[in-house]
Amino acid sequence: MDFNAKLIKIEEPITGEGKNGPWKKQSYIFETESQYPRQICVMVWGDRAIQNPAIMQIGNRLNVSFELESREFNGRWYTDVRAWRIQEATMGAAPMNGMPAGAPMPNAQAAPAANIAAPSFPAPEAPAGDSNDDLPF
Repeated sequence: MDFNAKLIKIEEPITGEGKNGPWKKQSYIFETESQYPRQICVMVWGDRAIQNPAIMQIGNRLNVSFELESREFNGRWYTDVRAWRIQEATMGAAPMNGMPAGAPMPNAQAAPAANIAAPSFPAPEAPAGDSNDDLPF
């Protein structure tokens, strides 16, 4: 999955020590560009936490490829948005909902459900030479 949004904040990196050794993560806050803008906190783990500083500037419009991950702890569920690639957004790219910004949502009654095809997403590409990748995908 991916979305295009403007980078509005870069959180301080967080490091720690776990049962599998040291870890680090970085959080980035993005704002979608639509009629009803949404703010999305995206986490980047491991060596990918230090993204390309040339494009990771406040105000840049970026394309974020991500996975959602949920986990249960003490009876409560927590969900993370984990980015596996952040790059400059291309001109004319679709916003998060796949429609042009400001376009009205289609009427759900307009087409029968049988005509709706499930979207297909390409598999994430592993970066070349990154054998120490600790992400599960």
